[in-house]
Amino acid sequence: MMKHGFLVFCLWTIGLVAPHWAFGRTNTTVTIVGEDFYINGTPAYAGRVWRGRRIEGLLLNSRMVQATFDDRNTNTIARWAYPDTGRWDAERNTREFIAAMPDWRRQGLLAVTINLQGGSPEGYSSAQPWENSAFNPDGSLRTNDFARLEKILDRADELGMVVILGCFYFGQDQRLADEAAVIRATDNTTRWLLEHGWRNVLLEIDNECNMSYHHDILKPARVSELISRAQRQQLDGRRLLVSTSYGGGAVPGTNVVAVADFLLLHGNGMSRPAAVAELVRKTRALCAKPKPILFNEDDHYDFNQPQNNFTAAASEHASWGFFDYRRKGEGFDEGYQSVPVNWGVSSARKREFFRLVAEITDSKP
Repeated sequence: MMKHGFLVFCLWTIGLVAPHWAFGRTNTTVTIVGEDFYINGTPAYAGRVWRGRRIEGLLLNSRMVQATFDDRNTNTIARWAYPDTGRWDAERNTREFIAAMPDWRRQGLLAVTINLQGGSPEGYSSAQPWENSAFNPDGSLRTNDFARLEKILDRADELGMVVILGCFYFGQDQRLADEAAVIRATDNTTRWLLEHGWRNVLLEIDNECNMSYHHDILKPARVSELISRAQRQQLDGRRLLVSTSYGGGAVPGTNVVAVADFLLLHGNGMSRPAAVAELVRKTRALCAKPKPILFNEDDHYDFNQPQNNFTAAASEHASWGFFDYRRKGEGFDEGYQSVPVNWGVSSARKREFFRLVAEITDSKP
């Protein structure tokens, strides 16, 4: 009887503390040292130099924001039907995303950007009638969405990959009832990540804070409040690394530069590589102390040219992220942001991107 009681006590104790250490979620730890990202205490791409430029410390990435996508609007869900089944399937989407991750990693990709409110599944949209949000209107977490996210974060942790996790997206943030709900969603997400023990997550409060957000606290003048709030949450002396991103070509605001752990830029609308390099220099000049600079969205390619936005960012020691969406007339194999997504390296554009990643990082796929 005593043995049985002791066993129950042990199991009960494990249940209380398990979220902090369970499931071996310490395979991958991302940290920052000066302008560099470190993975498990070693600079990312340690020792790598490409064309005379230091690649060590960069975090090359791709925008994969629809990894947990779902649509709760019955009037729009049919838009996302898979061509082979004629219907949308959120679980299939995440399952195929996870299946593709090892291939991306083999080719040198170290990070992916995911967003809990996705991104436009049509690439660029003037209106967003679909409802893709991992938050309930009051800011509580939707169980199914976070269950899918949990699987992705676990697999990234196993593979040595980092996830740049965004909370909010303009056109969907109005799904939250009010500012209190936005704050609650931020708190709940931060707490959930800390309690589950992942150390391979960088938190992005919102995607392009200078775009058309409904809630003022997500706009440039006040988003630093949420960055600081998420940073203040700690568990066992540990906190998340937090930032927010800006639209193409925008220099971060001084309030964000002052508090963010790393600075997120976008290259949309920037067709000249020289302008990308200049944006990095302007942003770095605002920093009172060294911080990593990372593009996690850019829809300009020319990967087979000596100069492109990717190489321009790398030449200034800024990480770069691939934004790939399906253009009008293109098929299912195109576009990592367009739903339904073929998560494989399934198009010429995807192959050219990964070829350059492998070359820059000296990876052997």
